[in-house]
Amino acid sequence: MKKQKNQALKVTATLAMLVAISIIAGKFLAIRGGDILRFSFENLPIILAGIAFGPVPAILVGVVADLIGCLMVGYAINPIVTLGAAAIGAASGIAYILLKRTPIADSAAIVITVILSHLVGSVLIKTFGLVVFYDMPLWLLMLWRLLNYLIVGAIEAVLLLAIMKNKEIRARLSRLGTKEEHKK
Repeated sequence: MKKQKNQALKVTATLAMLVAISIIAGKFLAIRGGDILRFSFENLPIILAGIAFGPVPAILVGVVADLIGCLMVGYAINPIVTLGAAAIGAASGIAYILLKRTPIADSAAIVITVILSHLVGSVLIKTFGLVVFYDMPLWLLMLWRLLNYLIVGAIEAVLLLAIMKNKEIRARLSRLGTKEEHKK
């Protein structure tokens, strides 16, 4: 029983660290490209949570990071954008689990997971949230955000591939009892 509580505490601390990284990357280190574009890696920790821990913890990381991040920098909370952050977590966890059941390589599973997560959460849901709350033109904004997440997603995929190929990180995730247990 004590070991389970200790494991739960370690997983919770790891998820909290991913929330903090998402907030810092998304709210404090983002590069703005005018009023429409914002290049940030706030979704990388959410997708990593989905790959390592599954959809539910990743959803929690996305929602908590979005809500706390907005409060920290004074943004109005947009529930549709928060739903988009949750969708990134859900999509990354579900996609990675399903893709790992197929014969494709782990690196391909990671790349496809990043693509699907951004298409669903960032390009579709978050864009819709911005259109509704800020009365922006849907198709123009969607095209700009698609371009934005093609660039950001490519960089995130490379970073996630490097992270997940690191044997020490895999070993630590395995010791936490994550979805990484069944891997090399």
